[in-house]
Amino acid sequence: MTKVIVGISGGVDSAIAAYLLKKDGYEVEGLFMRNWDSLVNNDTLGNPNLNHSICPQEEDYNDALEACRILGIPLHRVDFIKEYWEYVFTYFLQELKKGRTPNPDLLCNKYIKFDLFKKEAKKLGADFIATGHYANTKDGYLYRGIDKNKDQSYFLSMVSHEALQDILFPLGNLEKTKVREIAGDIHLNVAKKKDSTGICFIGERHFQEFLENYLKPNPGDIVNVENLEKIGRHTGLMNYTIGQRRNVGISGSEMRHYVCGKDVEKNILYVAFGDSEYLYSDACLVEDINFISDVRPLECTAKFRYRGEDYPVFLEYQNEFIKVSYPSRVKSVTPGQACVFYLGEECLGCGIIKEVYKNNQKLFYL
Repeated sequence: MTKVIVGISGGVDSAIAAYLLKKDGYEVEGLFMRNWDSLVNNDTLGNPNLNHSICPQEEDYNDALEACRILGIPLHRVDFIKEYWEYVFTYFLQELKKGRTPNPDLLCNKYIKFDLFKKEAKKLGADFIATGHYANTKDGYLYRGIDKNKDQSYFLSMVSHEALQDILFPLGNLEKTKVREIAGDIHLNVAKKKDSTGICFIGERHFQEFLENYLKPNPGDIVNVENLEKIGRHTGLMNYTIGQRRNVGISGSEMRHYVCGKDVEKNILYVAFGDSEYLYSDACLVEDINFISDVRPLECTAKFRYRGEDYPVFLEYQNEFIKVSYPSRVKSVTPGQACVFYLGEECLGCGIIKEVYKNNQKLFYL
């Protein structure tokens, strides 16, 4: 019998992935990853509104145990706390120090879920590895999930073609509503459990308070990008992202305003008012390229953020970089985020946004 090890997180998606595989005749076992320890990392939960008698990771593990009991499959457990810190969280902090907006979920998938986890699953005799991601694979190539609201190919775009060779995504052709329905039908304990949010494996936090455990706050000036007038004080550039319009720190302004840039050296946060031209760009330079596909197109589409729309783009290959041009212009393209390439339903791979341009000029405020 073909053996599949499923990454069980304590949520509904991974549990239903295991259920479907067992129903299809696979020998299924679960493997729970513990990648964060609030006590080891000297981390308060950072959210006084959350009342936990035990840490959230242990709550998830207990939910995973009960789900596997209901499904009639064994559950193993492995700790990657040290590795998560080294490969994911350290990068996350370093990028924030540079004034960029990193996406740790992509690195978590690359280094933890589809590398270290796979190696541990192979030790347990796995022929295939499965997760509860909403995506599809064929022969190691990555495709969107059919639920366009839940499609997670964006977050998988940094995983290599080789790493995807023996991966199963049982939820790729299901809508989220159907997954909830199946969970209710089999009386699964996590059928109505809220989907996880926040930083991968760290969960919900009051973001600013959480970061203060690791990065010293460095307040500075907020400047109107149009006239360079000082209009407020920020609490630290790490606390803001391009396009942000809430909790920026400008009092007395009724006009809608957005974060449009940062100057790390001068510790300035730039803000634009209304639907400003300063929010738009027509090209970016991406680095740390990962192609899952063998295709290297000159034209395709790209997403610049999860659940963002697909934009037609032109690609210019420059050694270790790619210049991505988007004639239709895009709002709030953000250094540190992923630019994910698609050709129809296939996810070709991604690069990390390094610089942003308009009219062939690097934007001075980024």
